[in-house]
Amino acid sequence: MYFIFRRVIDTIIAVLMLVVLTPLMLVVAICIKMDSKGPVFFKQKRIGKDGKIYNMYKFRSMVVDAQNMGTGVFSLPGDNRITKVGAFIRKTSIDELPQLWNIVKGDMAFVGPRSPVYGHFPEYESLKDEYKKRFSVLPGITGLAQCVGRNEFTWEEKSRYDNIYIENVKKYGLFYDIKIWFMTIKRVFSMSNIEETPENVEKSKEALKNMVKSGE
Repeated sequence: MYFIFRRVIDTIIAVLMLVVLTPLMLVVAICIKMDSKGPVFFKQKRIGKDGKIYNMYKFRSMVVDAQNMGTGVFSLPGDNRITKVGAFIRKTSIDELPQLWNIVKGDMAFVGPRSPVYGHFPEYESLKDEYKKRFSVLPGITGLAQCVGRNEFTWEEKSRYDNIYIENVKKYGLFYDIKIWFMTIKRVFSMSNIEETPENVEKSKEALKNMVKSGE
C-alpha cells in the first residue's frame, strides 16, 4: 500500500517541481546550447522495474555521441567528453532534473535503486534471484547505494545496498525515504564520487559476470 501512496505523492511533487523549476531549467538549457553543439536533453535506455526498458532523460553534460567515444558509459577523472557547463551540472546534480518527467510518466520514483544502462548490464532474465530483487520496485533519482557510495561501488555492491533499501522501506515506509532524502542532500553538497576510477571500472565489469546465473 505504501508504494501506491508514494506513487501518487511522487507524481504531485514532480509536477509541482517541474512548474517551480521551469525558469532554472530554461537557463540551464540556454547555457548548454551556448556551450556546445547538440541537443539540450540526453536520452538513454535504462532497465527499470521488473526488467522493463524505458528512456531516462537528463540534461546533456557531454559532447554528442559520447557513449561511443573513449571510456563509453564510464566517466573517469579528466574526461574530456564532459563540457564546461556539463561539469557544473554534474557536480550539482542539476543534470538529473529532467527525470522529474520520468516520475510523472511512471518510469521512476524519487527514491529507489538506480537503473542500469540497457546493453551494458546483463539481461534481466539472466540475473541471479538476489540481483533481480533490486528491480522489484521503481528505480529512483536517488537511493541508498548512491548516498553511501555512489560511483565508488561496483554493481554487485550497489545491488546489495539496493536490497537493504527495499527491505527497510517495506518496514519503515515514508520515514525511511525521508532519511534517504536527507542523506542525498548531504551527498549533493559534498560533490564527491561523481566519476568512476579506472580500478573500479574493472571491478564493476568483473562483478557483472558474477551476477549472472550459471550457464547464461
